[in-house]
Amino acid sequence: MSLLRKFLTYTNLQSEMDDYEVIHQSIQKDIIFKGTNLWILVFAIFIASIGLNMNSTAVIIGAMLISPLMGPINGMGYSIATYNFALFRKALKNFIFAVIASLFASTLYFLLSPLSTAHSELLARTSPTIYDVLIALFGGLAGIVAISSRHKGNVIPGVAIATALMPPLCTAGFGLANGDMSFFLGAFYLFTINTVFIGISSVLISRFLKFPITNLVAEGQKTKVVRWTSFVIAVTLIPSIYFGYVLVQAEKFTENANKFIAEVSVFEGSYLLKNEVDARNKQINLIYGGSDLTQENKKEITKRASSYSLSEAKLIFKQGFSYNEGKENVNQIDKLKTEVNRLNLALKEKQKTADSIISKPIIGKQLLSEIKTLFPEIKSCSYSETVAFQDSTKTDNVKIVVMETTKKGLTADSRKRINDWLKKRLETEKVKTFFE
Repeated sequence: MSLLRKFLTYTNLQSEMDDYEVIHQSIQKDIIFKGTNLWILVFAIFIASIGLNMNSTAVIIGAMLISPLMGPINGMGYSIATYNFALFRKALKNFIFAVIASLFASTLYFLLSPLSTAHSELLARTSPTIYDVLIALFGGLAGIVAISSRHKGNVIPGVAIATALMPPLCTAGFGLANGDMSFFLGAFYLFTINTVFIGISSVLISRFLKFPITNLVAEGQKTKVVRWTSFVIAVTLIPSIYFGYVLVQAEKFTENANKFIAEVSVFEGSYLLKNEVDARNKQINLIYGGSDLTQENKKEITKRASSYSLSEAKLIFKQGFSYNEGKENVNQIDKLKTEVNRLNLALKEKQKTADSIISKPIIGKQLLSEIKTLFPEIKSCSYSETVAFQDSTKTDNVKIVVMETTKKGLTADSRKRINDWLKKRLETEKVKTFFE
């Protein structure tokens, strides 16, 4: 019992709940779109539209943080829970105004923008699933709990980012501006999911916290509210379940297809040059190079696909490059061989140059070991090659040898003999010898 009591104490929301009147005033204030809230909404719309246009996640997050769209949504949920129909009408009116203004501004922006490419951030707002329902539900629960608490913290900005109300609206504007109804419908459906389930979260928490009902409401009206709420939830939820199922199936198809492609990347002298997986249409394009695939080869590859649960997949085979296909490809092969040979020769020349650079310091060591037996006075020997210039004109390559001697040193005759020996040893008259 003590553990249960502790659990209930830790999870008790009422203990940190703000005064009912304060909560009511806070929700009522955030419903209205005029003055500050209106201008913040307009700025957020343009920031989100620009972020989507630039495919910038950081800019989109900034727009979500400053967007005030959650205010009327929480207001609608709160007013349904408390049967405050006057407040509900007020919240709904402001919400519709905000949606229309957002769509108008985003459509106008995308009509004027020279950029019309649908980047990943735009595409991500057009395929809602059951997972978006869960995000909106739990995000909305966190939001209304934070509003009800004396310790607001930074939950509201986090909820605004997680539930992403502004980007889908702007993506819907993109669809309208480009005449793409699939973009508009997908994005607006995502916005509807977020709106409905944030509102439902507000209803649940408001009921759970037993917010006071200040109006007299007949049982028939309560029943009507429950029926309409249930209807809206069902209409919003059912398509998202289907889209979620489609998403999971597409992910499974892509995963199995990638495993299958890895197995057939090399097949009977043919090499997979490129592949394309279309999970939505269950289609796999395989582009092979090398030997032509026979009908038997294609049947064998298709047979292997069934072992990866891809028996229903449509395999499309294409020949990207063939060794045995016509005179034109023979010419291409000859050109490729010539180019490969040229590159190999160039690589060998570079390697020779690199090897000569590496081997030059070793020559000094070799010279020292050969001459030291005749002239023990030599302590060290250095060798290098350089180019001599005269009047900015190259004259010849010069080999330089520097020899360090003991204090005893070398006679002039010995130095001449060493210099003559170096010319023969290095097979050139262009030798400069220095003694230290």
